[in-house]
Amino acid sequence: MVINERVRKPSRLVTGLLLVFGVPLLVITALRAIGFDGGWYTLVLLALTPYAVVYGALLGGVALVLRRWWTGGIALAMAVLLAVFVAPRVMPDAQPAVAGKSLRVMSANLYLGHADAGAVVRLVRENRVDVLNLVELTPAEVSALDAAGLFAQLPYRVVHAAPGADGSAIVSRFPLTEENYTGDSAAKQPGAEADLGGGAVVEIVAVHPQSPDTDSGEWVRQTRDLSRAAGEHGLRILAGDFNATLDHSALQTVLSRGYHDAADELGDGLQPTWPADALPLVTLDHVLVDKRAAVRDYRVLDVPGTDHRAVYAEVQLP
Repeated sequence: MVINERVRKPSRLVTGLLLVFGVPLLVITALRAIGFDGGWYTLVLLALTPYAVVYGALLGGVALVLRRWWTGGIALAMAVLLAVFVAPRVMPDAQPAVAGKSLRVMSANLYLGHADAGAVVRLVRENRVDVLNLVELTPAEVSALDAAGLFAQLPYRVVHAAPGADGSAIVSRFPLTEENYTGDSAAKQPGAEADLGGGAVVEIVAVHPQSPDTDSGEWVRQTRDLSRAAGEHGLRILAGDFNATLDHSALQTVLSRGYHDAADELGDGLQPTWPADALPLVTLDHVLVDKRAAVRDYRVLDVPGTDHRAVYAEVQLP
């Protein structure tokens, strides 16, 4: 009896530990499967979904080695389910057969105006950017970008600079007409119609909804309000810091209205963009393209002085 009890105690401890380690995996899988974002803490867990695939596989493998068949089997099943959501991001998708004009779009979060203005302008020049969306744009950063020659390259602009994180802008090689596509939000999220000439017109939105760590409910509203269904308006491109990954339901709602994520389309959907000043872990910055257009190129670009990596996409229009 004493020997059996000594055997049972370590056995129960191992089972208990496996169950404890399985709780985060269970939460992520359940939230992702039902499409529920919840509050700040569950949003953080959902952002780690790609890592949860590996975590679940390792946890399941360990459990099976320890002969915890049910625990191991369930962990592996959850890992497989999450992999169904994640795997398409590394698989390029066929693009629409279009033959219209091409537009090169870049978006950069300037980190409260601390980004290296010269580096931003250099990226614009090297990548021949046509439209540049800027978020967390301060008045001082506008002056720095001007001094670095940005507006000589992209002369048309819709600028709503502000202290802190609330400033945003659209800067373009083509004439812009400012429009309100997103309603009210702290960071303005400016919109503009870009006239590419020859009758080609594209609607641009500089995306930066409120960060969910301050108000997750407002983040959901502002994200879901980014656009109506694509067929209800002109050709539109949404680019910026969404404060969301492809595993968040609010962003999936926008995509379901007729948009494709440029990175996902070309099999680069797992390239992280934040935190760039440490070890980038998650993809918060996106270029969402009207599904009627084709994505020809996508890149993630480093910008000194900011905690986000810039995102770039070349889009061909119908």
